[in-house]
Amino acid sequence: MTPSRFLSLDVFRGLVMVLLMTEATLDLPRLAGYFPGSPFWQLVGYQTSHELWVGCRLWDMIQPSFMLMVGVAVPFSIAARLAKGATHAQLWQHTWRRAAILIGLGILLRSMGRDQTYFTFEDVISQIGLGYPVLFWLAFRSARVQWVALTLILVGYWALFAFWPLPDAVTTTKLGLVENKLYEPLTGFFAHWNIHTNPANYFDQWFLNLFPREQPFIKNGGGYVTLSFIPSLGTMLLGLRAGQLLRLDRPIRQKIQTLLLWGVGAVLLGLTAHYAGLCPIVKRIWTPAWTLFSGGLVFLLLTLCITAVELWHWQRGTFWFVVVGANSMAAYLLHWTIHSWIVANVRTNIGYWLKPLPESIRFGIIGLIAFALAWYLMVWLYRKKLFVRI
Repeated sequence: MTPSRFLSLDVFRGLVMVLLMTEATLDLPRLAGYFPGSPFWQLVGYQTSHELWVGCRLWDMIQPSFMLMVGVAVPFSIAARLAKGATHAQLWQHTWRRAAILIGLGILLRSMGRDQTYFTFEDVISQIGLGYPVLFWLAFRSARVQWVALTLILVGYWALFAFWPLPDAVTTTKLGLVENKLYEPLTGFFAHWNIHTNPANYFDQWFLNLFPREQPFIKNGGGYVTLSFIPSLGTMLLGLRAGQLLRLDRPIRQKIQTLLLWGVGAVLLGLTAHYAGLCPIVKRIWTPAWTLFSGGLVFLLLTLCITAVELWHWQRGTFWFVVVGANSMAAYLLHWTIHSWIVANVRTNIGYWLKPLPESIRFGIIGLIAFALAWYLMVWLYRKKLFVRI
């Protein structure tokens, strides 16, 4: 019998979203700053902040995990809608509506606190929306077509950067690459993937300025670009393959072995591309090497979760992650809207009573209380059966 749902998928999504929840509530990098002499806290601070350009930290894995799980969910979603009698045309209507809503929500979230709508498309849910119709179309193609599509996406995006002419010194200086001391400019062939001087940033200088703006767009401070939706579609496509594998009527051990093989293979391909000097591992522009490396890591983590929950039946305590994972879109929206508000109110109403404590302890307690409140909100939504579905 083909399984209709895996508890482990909600658990894994929950683990990912709980990590995201800590960003606005616990603020672990700032907490780590109170303990500069502690190797443990310095490691925590490093892993709970984003890599500036080349490389990978724990926090960098949140977005590829979220996007890959979107792909995993697609076969289950299609099967459920078909079982309810939906036609192919109705599935496409839902797909286009979902894509538009995701893109719009991304713009809305990035416009909060601004004087006018801030049109930008590098937000994770906007990126999902841009690639979702293609992902849906590929869901009805054969496995061979899907693997070929993934290859074309990665090779094509690599070629765009690899064959784009390198900028002259004037352009490099104008875009602030020389003056930006936070970034070590890449040299040699890797210079094609430098921040702000890559073809994806030039595309945004044209595309984003087609929309009303307070100021002309020149660059995104973090180097994020719209065209990342193309290789991140590759991440979702990896998830689609995993979701279709999980729906097959095969022993769970065989599925786990296949996911493990895919994970190890993708990680090795990403590392090979990086260390062979073909393509750097950079999350912010979602290089093909990053797509493979991060996608492989997510496969391995997902495999571990499936093994623990589905094979070994370690299900005690999973409720606390399921309440978040089963409502992951709500968790994401709450992260960008009210988590900071929760922290501010905890600081206002409880911070006074904590004044006798050292600042580091006070900051940690406020963060823990805010995190607990945010988590309880997810529990309340789950028990009331209030789910955000797009």
